[in-house]
Amino acid sequence: MSSERAAQTDGSEMRIWVDADSCPARVREIICKAAARRGIVAHFVANRTIPLPQGPYVKAVVVPAEDQQADEYLTARAAAGDVVVTRDIPLAAELVERGAVVLNDRGELYSAENVRERLSIRDHMYQLRSNGVQAPESDRFGRRHVFEFANALDRTLTRLLKSS
Repeated sequence: MSSERAAQTDGSEMRIWVDADSCPARVREIICKAAARRGIVAHFVANRTIPLPQGPYVKAVVVPAEDQQADEYLTARAAAGDVVVTRDIPLAAELVERGAVVLNDRGELYSAENVRERLSIRDHMYQLRSNGVQAPESDRFGRRHVFEFANALDRTLTRLLKSS
């Protein structure tokens, strides 16, 4: 498996970082299996203990239960070429700027081209809700999203491993 590991430009190995506080259990399972299959360490960062399988490619990180602690941890450690899974769009925007490859738990890849637009939409929807306007709800997380996430993660890891 070590031959599949992705080396970053600074010689370190690619890592998967997960903003795990709100990450669905099925997505966590997919990440753990992909990490083991590809020989990439996945770090699950949360402000509480998250149930995870044991193994050399799965690391749990529990940060203090204070606001933004997981985000700060991820921002301080995720490097260019790492893969980050988060649904936090402001965090995604910051990490994309730093060169990380960022996916949400529905399989959407954030890029320099689209993350600012997503952030703008998020801010607009927040403003609508703050003003009492009922914004349309997004569809519930379901099987289709799990499938789309699994495919997006596999494509992303394959692309990064081939380019290393």
